Amino acid sequence: MSLPNSIRRSMFETMVRSRFWDDRLTEQYWIDKTPVFAFGAGPLPGELHTSHGQEPVGAGVCAALSDEDMITTGHRPHHIAVARGVDLREMSAELFGKKAGLSGGRGGHMHLYDRRVNFSSSGIIAEGLGPAAGMAFARKMQKKSGVALSFLGDGAVNQGAFHEVMNIVGLHKLPFICVIEDNKWAVTTHKSMSTACERNSDRAENYGMTGEFVEGNDPELIYLATQRALERARSGEGGTILEIETVRLSGHFMGDPAGYITGEKSEYQVDPVPVYRARLIDDGILTEQEASDTERVIGAEVDEAIKFALDADYPDARDALNCTFA
Repeated sequence: MSLPNSIRRSMFETMVRSRFWDDRLTEQYWIDKTPVFAFGAGPLPGELHTSHGQEPVGAGVCAALSDEDMITTGHRPHHIAVARGVDLREMSAELFGKKAGLSGGRGGHMHLYDRRVNFSSSGIIAEGLGPAAGMAFARKMQKKSGVALSFLGDGAVNQGAFHEVMNIVGLHKLPFICVIEDNKWAVTTHKSMSTACERNSDRAENYGMTGEFVEGNDPELIYLATQRALERARSGEGGTILEIETVRLSGHFMGDPAGYITGEKSEYQVDPVPVYRARLIDDGILTEQEASDTERVIGAEVDEAIKFALDADYPDARDALNCTFA
């Protein structure tokens, strides 16, 4: 099935926007962190888990969603947040701990929240599954539209929360999609050493759900698979475990040299952004000039967002305990 040119262009733009944002964040992250690496140094302290390589997942899934659909995700949320339309200026400010951030600078890069686009993330592994299932349950009970999606990595699938939530989703036929980003690594542990089955999507049958595996880190195949899962959820057929083959091009976090990705394990380390760019040019969807113009415009947008964040004020220390409930 061929996708409309407008969707293909839009997914490319989303991938570029996510990549450029991560690139700019990486530049800021390393300020004052050399020659001695220290998490707390520089304008962007703490851990940073970028999405380099996983951009097709965010672009392909989110392009198929509607406004009423809801998302939870984990500690590597940038590509999904960008694709969902989270405000780039406010999100940048949040990462830099500024008052203008999505949560006033309290959340950082792993805890992003934007109710305007039904998006949230959490640094706790597999934590987003339960809240997403709760949203799906609420929509079903209230007879309202909307499908809940929860993104997690292939390592997080081995948490107990996965089994508990999938059982509830299958039992009640909830409008829910579990999106597993299979980059083959749980921090530094390869999937072959941590997971008994080759494909986590095969687990779906045990929960009365549909399982689908998408190969190749291809945004168009991801988009079509998401459409099928959404159609099942909206028609009352229940949930889907959608496992998407993707790639983590860098270490688990900034500062991880990823020396463990060697030999055969490095063969699939293919950058999807230039691959998709070349594909659209070959298919006549974009010209080289149009692709370059798109990159220039998006680059300026990202630079402006980073500048906004750097120039923004830090919150007043006296407000540190505000919005704290425990």
